[in-house]
Amino acid sequence: MKKSALQTHVEYGLLRGACALVNALPYRFACALAKGIGIFAFDVLHFKRKRTLARIQGVFPEKSPSECRRIARQSLSNVLQIAIEMIRAPYLDRKWMDRYVISGLHYKDKLQSYLKDGRGAVVMVPHSGNWYMAAWSMSKYGLRLCAIAAKQRNPKIDAWMKRQYGDFDVVERGRAKTLVDIKSAILKGRVFAILPDLRVPQPDVEVGFLGGKANVSHAGAMFAVSCGVPLIVAAMRRTNGRHEFVHLGTLRPNPNAADKKAEAARLTRAAFELLDREVVAHPEQWFWYNKRWVLQPV
Repeated sequence: MKKSALQTHVEYGLLRGACALVNALPYRFACALAKGIGIFAFDVLHFKRKRTLARIQGVFPEKSPSECRRIARQSLSNVLQIAIEMIRAPYLDRKWMDRYVISGLHYKDKLQSYLKDGRGAVVMVPHSGNWYMAAWSMSKYGLRLCAIAAKQRNPKIDAWMKRQYGDFDVVERGRAKTLVDIKSAILKGRVFAILPDLRVPQPDVEVGFLGGKANVSHAGAMFAVSCGVPLIVAAMRRTNGRHEFVHLGTLRPNPNAADKKAEAARLTRAAFELLDREVVAHPEQWFWYNKRWVLQPV
């Protein structure tokens, strides 16, 4: 449903007001405030508490109820900190990255080493830590990136979101040329960043994930196969108030594979094995609250 002009302006005005408030606060104080709001929302308002705890307990039956509550509480606080950092994104310059992103420049050089023959690469990052920071930091360090994003229903907020993405190219999801544009960008040397840990309406491949089965898209792996580029699996972790780049593994498509879909499925399953280990090791950093996550039941 199309939003009315009044609703569009009111929503955008509220967003701009929140931005002004957040940008007026020191970064560490704003993040501490976000953490506090997350704790209040979970412990007092019981925001999506029952369903989220059921998901966590289903994955970790060996954990105590208090430990599951800790994971859920920290997960929510993490997302609110991401909101703070999203608002401040235009001001996160190279100096800020050097201070708050661990191994950022080193990881940029590592990614750069995979780019061959003028082609790019595909990077998979889970919804863990501040997943946006992976793209923001790499673009600030000079790596050319592209990503898919859904168009927002509010055109003013959509334009604001595009500005927050920063220096990397954003391809709108659902357009007739979306897949063509992404493949073209990769072949021209762009690094395509994708968040794979979502359940999709028309699944391409079943993978093992967090002790169960998940139906997911093989889009990232298919781009790697069709473009003949490596599939790099990485993650962002919050570590003592900073963001840490973590390399989980590099997967290479078989250039002689006769069945591209089967090869993409193989790469996708291998990537999810790496993602699974990361989430199990650091569950409080993963976003358990979204109903589109791959776990069943949702």
